[in-house]
Amino acid sequence: MTLPASETLLDVRGLACPLPVLRAHRSLRAMQGGERLRVLATDRASVADFQAFCRETGHALVAFSEDGETLSFVIRRKLDTAVSSPVTE
Repeated sequence: MTLPASETLLDVRGLACPLPVLRAHRSLRAMQGGERLRVLATDRASVADFQAFCRETGHALVAFSEDGETLSFVIRRKLDTAVSSPVTE
C-alpha cells in the first residue's frame, strides 16, 4: 500500500476494542492539524467506534473501506484553534 506523503499509517490489525481507537487517539495527538491518519483494523466494532470517536473529538472520518477482513479508516486531524490570551497592560 502506497500512502500519500501527508498520511501516516497505523496498523492495529488483530487488536480488539477499545485498543484501535486508543492507539489512533495517541497518534492523532502527535500530529498537526489537517494531517491524515490511515488506520488498518480487523475488529468489526471499530466501524462504530471510529464514527463515535470522530464525532466526539471533532476529527473528520474522511474515508472508510474494506478489503477482505481489513478495515481502513482515514481520519483528518482537526485544526487546532489557538486560544489567544488577553492582553494585559
